[in-house]
Amino acid sequence: MGAAYFYHLTESPLERTLPMLLGKCREAGWRVAVRGRDAGLLERLDASLWKDGFMPHGMAGGAHDADQPVLLGTNVPAAEFQCVMSVAGADVSAAEVEAADRVCILFDGYDESALNHARGQWKALTTAGCKAQYWAQEDGRWLKKAES
Repeated sequence: MGAAYFYHLTESPLERTLPMLLGKCREAGWRVAVRGRDAGLLERLDASLWKDGFMPHGMAGGAHDADQPVLLGTNVPAAEFQCVMSVAGADVSAAEVEAADRVCILFDGYDESALNHARGQWKALTTAGCKAQYWAQEDGRWLKKAES
């Protein structure tokens, strides 16, 4: 039984936060799906993960998807991964939260629509009985601000 961790990005951009979280997931031995709605954003993240501190990964749709420790895509099925990371408003279901060790929902704290979408996800997932934690940045550190 997993939990949804909400990361409210206010001090560090997605391009810095994602590699940090992926590193922690890989240290735990987890395969990670990074799910987004915008192929262009996923391509930028792909380039960043190769350039800024090598993180082995692949883009979904390749011949070696099953071998990738981290797989980025718009339609990555959660069933094969211990962790699912939602970026830029990609949806995750309560069933995916329950099946995974962890689901991470990263959202831009300066984008009102992203904030509203994350609030809606929190409400939907917690109403469905999923455990959830809300993490916010404060003075360069991540602090847990809420838990359900």
